[in-house]
Amino acid sequence: MQIERPHPKIGALVSGVDVRSLSDEEWRTLYQTWLDSIVMVVRGQALTKEEFLAYSRRFGRLKPHRVRKTRDPDHAELTVMGIGTRKADGQVNQVIYNRGGHWHTDSPWDAEICKGTQLYGVAIPSSGGDTAFASMYEAYAALPDSLKQRIAGLKAEYIYGGKKREGHELLEPEDRQKPPAVYPIVRVHEETGRTSLYANPHHIVRIQGLSEAESDALVKELTPYMVETPAQYQHQWRVGDIVIWDNRCGLHKACGGYPLDEARVHWRTTIMQDEAERRVAA
Repeated sequence: MQIERPHPKIGALVSGVDVRSLSDEEWRTLYQTWLDSIVMVVRGQALTKEEFLAYSRRFGRLKPHRVRKTRDPDHAELTVMGIGTRKADGQVNQVIYNRGGHWHTDSPWDAEICKGTQLYGVAIPSSGGDTAFASMYEAYAALPDSLKQRIAGLKAEYIYGGKKREGHELLEPEDRQKPPAVYPIVRVHEETGRTSLYANPHHIVRIQGLSEAESDALVKELTPYMVETPAQYQHQWRVGDIVIWDNRCGLHKACGGYPLDEARVHWRTTIMQDEAERRVAA
């Protein structure tokens, strides 16, 4: 196993390992590498859907994504990303093409904590289509002390697509009425013990206890610390890459910009946090 660190604060590239036949020591190394690096890439894999699901389950409990139409028909826990970029009339479906194009964490609108997201590269375009990641540990560390004091104890509400409800048309009608999920803006990671900023700028609806204007102003003030932190890693995909990121302490976005006539397809799993893990910080 070889591990490279493209950035000292975020990202790890792992090669020389087959995730289908990991020793206990290799698995412990991979899991700790992921916790240490926020986003981890395992190169050169050749997996079936069943093998990808089995490997994903080693990180935690899997949950079917709320967007039901992108779930694999034979495996509800597996989402197929990048299908349906063309409408019946041949026009590009911008909702699908640009999906994930905002800085965000996954599933903050779920009442359960989304521990991680894992993607497996199935079809990769010749250019573009990168995914960018940013450390929210470093975003929090960069905040002025006065701002840290202002946000201490504050909580935010999230729904799918945020205030603008972007992408709501991807949901089934009954899933569009889910109540907001509520999370602290500052969180302590249940496994690392480190403090990070958690104020998803895309899915956030409002910060509790503030007027709408005050809430919008505070989100606007926090956002540059999150999306402009120098602790970022941009991943250029290859077929066979497995990429997992920690939603508890990182933001990500799809960079887009790939040729419209080329496929960009990934298998995705959503990994939830156990109740026992959730209790650690408390």
